[in-house]
Amino acid sequence: MRLGNAHRISAVLTVAAAFLFTTCFATAQEVRHGSGLRPDGKHRGIQDGSAPAERDIQEPNDAFPSHDASRAARTRTNGISWHGGPVMHGTVPVYFIWYGSWSGNTATTILPTLISDLSGSGYEHINTTYYDSTAHVAGTMALQGQANDNYSQGTALSDAGVQTVVANHCQSLGGCDSNALYFVLTSADVNETSGFCTQYCGWHTSGTISGKDIKYSFVGNAARCPSARAEQTTSPNNNAGADAMASIIAHESEEAISDPDLNAWYDNRGQENADKCAWTFGTTGTASNGSLYNFSGASGTKWLIQRNWVNASGGYCAMSY
Repeated sequence: MRLGNAHRISAVLTVAAAFLFTTCFATAQEVRHGSGLRPDGKHRGIQDGSAPAERDIQEPNDAFPSHDASRAARTRTNGISWHGGPVMHGTVPVYFIWYGSWSGNTATTILPTLISDLSGSGYEHINTTYYDSTAHVAGTMALQGQANDNYSQGTALSDAGVQTVVANHCQSLGGCDSNALYFVLTSADVNETSGFCTQYCGWHTSGTISGKDIKYSFVGNAARCPSARAEQTTSPNNNAGADAMASIIAHESEEAISDPDLNAWYDNRGQENADKCAWTFGTTGTASNGSLYNFSGASGTKWLIQRNWVNASGGYCAMSY
């Protein structure tokens, strides 16, 4: 990867803020200040008087990165705490539900590659710094199946509609596996009516489906947001909508695996791990088509994805651990 200079780093922040869902950037990661907040899955902290007290957990024998020494001196914790809930263990099965019209869209070949590129990578290894009373996150996942849904809930999806889509397909995709993560990926003509493009770009949660605790995520198509379309005409994989969705899939998968039921790992503002690094990209390189990227997986495919929070050594945003 060719390292960027100060101008390049400044450029990636400007481009990413515009390209990765400009119209929802201002509010998508907005978290209310305060203490005793918990996450709602949509990057917002909400009050929860019944939430258990935070337990500050630190990894033993970790050396502080030299670039983070000043941060380490100022804090006694890693910046994010365990609240007693479970994490997802082992290699997490991932399922894609392609909702709407995807005919001829290269996203259907681009995005499956992202899952294999992330699995076992230094980026995914960041999530091994999260754990519950049973085990650490393994840092591996695998795409186990895909399904198509031809507008079964129309072009205006509610939150309940997203859960219905998952319920309609999870039996044929792993038998509604409570240890799996289901993504509902929508085409550009589909809206999520609770705030896509204005309040969030994607979200994750869990719900009872077929009597099981099923983890799932909504990720919308960036091409739906008019002001985002023209900001970057080239992207690492020559599909601006798919490349924008890749960053959101990375973000939501990190959170869903480390905080699947919204009761495990978050800080006192209600921020989950990826929220703490949202829309930051670190050092970037330049692809052959002139687009920016910061991660290249085993397939050699280039991606521009948001950093994640390393819950060790005092805590810091990074692209690998």
